[in-house]
Amino acid sequence: MGIGELIAQGRGRVEEHAALGARTTYRVGGSVAALATLATMRDLEELGPLIWACGLPVVALGNGSNLLVADGEHDVVGVHLTGDFASLSWSDRDGGVVVEAGAALDLPVAARRLASEGIVGFEWAVGVPGTFGGAAVMNAGGHGSDMAASVREVATWRAGEARRWTLGELHYGYRASALPSGELVTGVTMRLARGDAAAAKVVLGEIVRWRRRHQPGGANAGSVFSNPEGDAAGRLLEAAGCKGLRVGSAVVSEKHANFVLVDPGGSANDVYELLCQMRERVRESSGVTLVSEHRLIGFGAAP
Repeated sequence: MGIGELIAQGRGRVEEHAALGARTTYRVGGSVAALATLATMRDLEELGPLIWACGLPVVALGNGSNLLVADGEHDVVGVHLTGDFASLSWSDRDGGVVVEAGAALDLPVAARRLASEGIVGFEWAVGVPGTFGGAAVMNAGGHGSDMAASVREVATWRAGEARRWTLGELHYGYRASALPSGELVTGVTMRLARGDAAAAKVVLGEIVRWRRRHQPGGANAGSVFSNPEGDAAGRLLEAAGCKGLRVGSAVVSEKHANFVLVDPGGSANDVYELLCQMRERVRESSGVTLVSEHRLIGFGAAP
């Protein structure tokens, strides 16, 4: 069964030769063979088997906030969840608050809504521009916390099989989990606590102001490299003279050396080449080999 069957059965839910790079926060890069947009579990149950039967790599697209797609077209099927997969609900039980979040829900939206309801412990996520799906896979975090601090279960779907992963099975580490490539996250269960809504609002404001002071705006995908143990990637990159370093349409931010900005209409391949140069400069100056936080489509080895 090929991609033609998926497109034929998609009934407007599947786009052929879909621009994927333009949907990332870099806003540059190429296309994929097909992109399926699924709004309900019925959509997933109907089209999911056809997606996996194509025999092509399957890539989940949330907000594209840590995704770099090489220029050109790639033999990949993208999956974008929306609609029912952006739900948020909670219940007070077992001495805390159990929160159910859909994989397509934006982290900042959830952080603000939960805080307004006096549900605390997730304020850190207000500055993370991703969705729960990607956050669950990479153990997103910031401001002293991460997904591992509150996640209890992650629901996934793959080739017709639904599964729930417990916290122990996820084996969360720094920006890493045991969730394999191609495992589509559909929802996340968290355990949070009741607290003071006014105090939580203050924390949200402090985090937003801190990010605006210390991190650049524009077309970027957040932190490029993970922090090595006991150090900060930004410090190492700045010490290696990376601020302002440019390759074509891509440039290292003068505000924070671990951020790369792209000119409008720029090239994803420029970004990749710049990442390679940044990593090499740090290796030469400090002996540390930085590891990229980005997910890559269409490139060889990660920079």
